[in-house]
Amino acid sequence: MSGTAQIGVTGLAVMGRNLARNFARNGLTVALHNRTVSKTRALVDEFGAEGTFVPAESAEEFVAALERPRRLVIMVKAGAATDAVIEEFAPLLEEGDVIIDGGNAHFADTRRREKELRERGIHFVGVGISGGEEGALHGPSIMPGGSTESYASLGPLLERIAAKADDGTPCVAHIGPDGAGHFVKMVHNGIEYADMQLIAEAYHLLRSVAGYSPAKIAETFRTWNTGRLDSYLIDITAEVLAHTDADTGKPFVDIVADQAEQKGTGRWTVQIALDLGVPVSGIAEAVFARSLSGHAGLRDASQSLPGPTAAPLDEAEAARFADQVEQALYASKIVSYTQGFHQIQAGSEEYGWDIDLGSVASLWRAGCIIRAAFLDRIRAAYDARRDLPSLLSDKQFAEEIGAAQDDWRAVIAAAVGQGVPTPGFSAALAYYDALRARRLPAALTQGQRDFFGAHTYRRTDREGSFHTLWGGDRSEVAG
Repeated sequence: MSGTAQIGVTGLAVMGRNLARNFARNGLTVALHNRTVSKTRALVDEFGAEGTFVPAESAEEFVAALERPRRLVIMVKAGAATDAVIEEFAPLLEEGDVIIDGGNAHFADTRRREKELRERGIHFVGVGISGGEEGALHGPSIMPGGSTESYASLGPLLERIAAKADDGTPCVAHIGPDGAGHFVKMVHNGIEYADMQLIAEAYHLLRSVAGYSPAKIAETFRTWNTGRLDSYLIDITAEVLAHTDADTGKPFVDIVADQAEQKGTGRWTVQIALDLGVPVSGIAEAVFARSLSGHAGLRDASQSLPGPTAAPLDEAEAARFADQVEQALYASKIVSYTQGFHQIQAGSEEYGWDIDLGSVASLWRAGCIIRAAFLDRIRAAYDARRDLPSLLSDKQFAEEIGAAQDDWRAVIAAAVGQGVPTPGFSAALAYYDALRARRLPAALTQGQRDFFGAHTYRRTDREGSFHTLWGGDRSEVAG
């Protein structure tokens, strides 16, 4: 078999199959491989007319089908399965060939694999792919990390299959070395968690405080989706809320168990943020909200706990409250993106990736789950000032969140008064207020730490580290 395929895909479950079809639909010859050969045959039988596929039954045939430099995409389960596939194919490759991991790998694993394969003369590219099954087929947002040499070979192929923004720009860019691509995809998913939690809280408030039905809330979300909240998640939220269960005739949202699941990337985002010392409180609260929802026994045991009595709103009051919720949702959304981009910035500095935040915002404009109209403005903010400390340092975003703050606070006060949990909204406002505070109570925390553990503190009036001898004359000594 001569090497005719420009790219190959091994691992033909739904994501891998759709990605292979996307490559073929865009004029590339695609080599196919799967440990279970019947999946390879089934893809060719069902979708062979979509383009040129080269099926291979063995690893050796698969590698032989690829033109040099060989570009081999792995689409298998993250972790040990990915390592096993790499070890199967790496001995068959030559210097300059490229292995691409398109799964949801932990960026630390990607860094390890890139280093190991680089020492063997093989490029390793960790690629974050967002958009789910439909995105993989019709155009995802793609976040590749790895060497500049590997992107020179791989980039033009990825640009063919990526989603296109409204201005025609492919939603793909070289993020940076080794694990940068998977790191950015991880944070993308963390922002996604926060965004979904905020939307869920908005729904909960509109239903529990405003008294709206799911169908009425769907109409509200459709209206919001024509304005500044225009996004994929708002769009599908309206669809979910408008859906009626065929078996019961009830609103779909009422027959779904209120226990949310997660696959781990949101949890990773919070864990790595802690390692980097970056506050991502909105993302953390979203992760914890899913965790709490799953503790059915704990929730059942707490049903008799006392709480406030709901005060119903009249029609005009409910409409006014809905407008306030829109303000709170938008302001909290800005904070979520602020925290996510701060984490990317911190990771870039920690690992020497030199990530262009404007470019990241640009490639999230289409294809991915958090695609939203205001990403154009985020891109513009970072393009205008690459060293922007945070999105809240941008004049326009600062003005918008300032204009929203009164309604934001009113919504949270109403939620507290009526006993509706809003961990996402509340964490976002607390973050905002902490940033704008001239002094924080951390000074007291440092005094406590010095008292019980001699951890020292810094002073506001002179340089250095100090410790107070607590007890006796309580004199101060240099730390």
